[in-house]
Amino acid sequence: MKRIKIDRSKCIGCLTCVSACIVAHNSSDSKNRVILSSHMEFSPIFCRNCDLPECVYTCMSGAMRKDIETGYVTYDKNKCASCYMCIMACPYGTLKEDRITKKEIMKCDMCVGYGDTPQCVEKCPMFAITLEEV
Repeated sequence: MKRIKIDRSKCIGCLTCVSACIVAHNSSDSKNRVILSSHMEFSPIFCRNCDLPECVYTCMSGAMRKDIETGYVTYDKNKCASCYMCIMACPYGTLKEDRITKKEIMKCDMCVGYGDTPQCVEKCPMFAITLEEV
């Protein structure tokens, strides 16, 4: 299984990963984000595709599920009840409400169907975001 790995010491907060996500998904919001930590360091926030994902266990509608083959946590907006239990359950704060529709969850989909590499990884100029086999 491949997972996104972040080297926070290389991140300069340029937001290229955020822009790449918006462009790749033809969206008005990104499925990832970059925050400034309490130590004044930039910190990209991405879905960790947990082995035991709390978002999946708390999803009452079945919109969130763990794909056995890829290991990715997937989201089906057509099944979503907009209860936001997944957002509240995520211990890493990676999920967020779509600020436009107010009914969908913004969740990294690893750019499945876009190519072999997520666009945030491909476009990061500092190589702070990489895709590694786990």
